[in-house]
Amino acid sequence: MSDGLRLMAVHAHPDDESSKGAATTARYAAEGHDVLVVSCTGGERGDVLNPRLQGDPEIERDLPEVRRREMAAAQAILGVQHTWLGFVDSGLPEGDPLPPLPAGCFALEPLEVTTEALVRVIREFRPHVMTTYDENGGYPHPDHIMCHNVSVAAFRAAGDPSAYPHAGEPWQPLKLYYDRGFSRAKFTAFHEALIAKGLESPYAEWLENWGDRPEGRITTRVPCSDYFGKREQALLAHATQVDPDGNFFRISKEMQATVWPTEDFDLALSYVPLADAEDDLFAGLGSQQESDALATTGARRLVVDDVREREVA
Repeated sequence: MSDGLRLMAVHAHPDDESSKGAATTARYAAEGHDVLVVSCTGGERGDVLNPRLQGDPEIERDLPEVRRREMAAAQAILGVQHTWLGFVDSGLPEGDPLPPLPAGCFALEPLEVTTEALVRVIREFRPHVMTTYDENGGYPHPDHIMCHNVSVAAFRAAGDPSAYPHAGEPWQPLKLYYDRGFSRAKFTAFHEALIAKGLESPYAEWLENWGDRPEGRITTRVPCSDYFGKREQALLAHATQVDPDGNFFRISKEMQATVWPTEDFDLALSYVPLADAEDDLFAGLGSQQESDALATTGARRLVVDDVREREVA
């Protein structure tokens, strides 16, 4: 792994950065890389999911401010930088038929507006690698799907001097990954490990309800079990969003380290070839100087580009 490289993780809401890829970002930050988490929205329409905090008058009075404080605490635990993209949480529509999304929310913003906002952040931070969600959003929350759309569009536009010329000097990130933290194989392994130890597994129902949801491709497995504790602490820092007695914490970090010691990703767009058995998001980039040169030159060619094919399919 090369020193001095920069990683940007683009997420929909505060708390997503702690439940998806958090041990990876903590590891790279601890190893001296610059890591920036981008929260597209403030999570303003989130529910209080921790039963111990439901009905708390301070939280009910100003949930957005509480979530900002939670995000600051998680950021400090992970050791990363953080910025807000500034859009408004869309909420998760429920019912049959589904109600319309609220006016002015992130999911309804024109794509060129959200893309320019993220391009501006990319050109300022100058990441070599980005991570986000796949075309299904990881799960079909409208903000997660918009997060995917804006991340792909901004990745493609940031290095183009004719695109958003007022948003800073062109800078082309070299790799874009989709997070694959939630996979059937992983939760099957957790379930079987708990049963083998004679422990109750909370994952049986998850697996029964998995249905025919496609299993996302994994190209890259990042060893990061030394940072599972940081991941757990960061997730708990989002106290309104996480039940400390919930399923996230039913398998110990020590057992996770034995059963599944990596966080997993899918390389979706890249200007460098995919390495065999890739175990590093910076694989193939070389030195910071070499990567900077490639990110600023116009003589680039995507060698991994399967986003369009998967979205059409």
